[in-house]
Amino acid sequence: MKIQSFEITRSRFILICLLFAAISSIQVDAQQKIILGLHADPAISWFSSDTKQVTNNGAAAGFNFGLTFNKYFTPNYAFSTGISLLNVGGRLKSSDTTKMEFTNSTSTVLPGTPVTYKIQYLSIPIGLKLQTNQIGYVTFFSDIGLDPKVVLGGKADIPILKISNENAMKELNMFNLSYHVTAGVEYSLGGNTALVAGLNFDNNFLDVTKDYGKKTKDNISQKILSFRLGINF
Repeated sequence: MKIQSFEITRSRFILICLLFAAISSIQVDAQQKIILGLHADPAISWFSSDTKQVTNNGAAAGFNFGLTFNKYFTPNYAFSTGISLLNVGGRLKSSDTTKMEFTNSTSTVLPGTPVTYKIQYLSIPIGLKLQTNQIGYVTFFSDIGLDPKVVLGGKADIPILKISNENAMKELNMFNLSYHVTAGVEYSLGGNTALVAGLNFDNNFLDVTKDYGKKTKDNISQKILSFRLGINF
């Protein structure tokens, strides 16, 4: 119950930040600054579970590529959004015998067998960006918000069963929602152009996998740690 209360409080805080950004942006006139950016972020992702029967069995390397859009309503605050393509994954292991449904087949997975998921998301983050005044050539910033996601593709590897890159879309829920927290630094190259480096943490709220063929109902969330590398212009 304490964990649930913490999650509810954190969600309310994020929503209040987004509401503040939305209300403030209503007052923006056409002269306010708009900054676009591109980023290409190496990432590490893994799963967590709410049950002991299904557990995380390892992390996976991934990548996040996208476009950012920041609309400033004061010199230090901006409404942030954009679009990104995430290629992430992770590995799960169940203590029960389960069945996995693929495009044209169904496989029985014995207890203790690792299953590796590779998932591609389309994400549209919505958040609030806060930044310091420029110090020399450097500006420090943070960004907090929500990330609605749609699954574009999903594959699974089960080495013990000699299954590789099998289409696993039937095993995945199509929609998800996460929060993100980003902190980083921008190095000015002149005008609005700046190099960007930072660290981003993304945590899904909703269940990643379906419960088809499982004796135990579970809620699998996905966490993503990425290293922001980008340019603003």
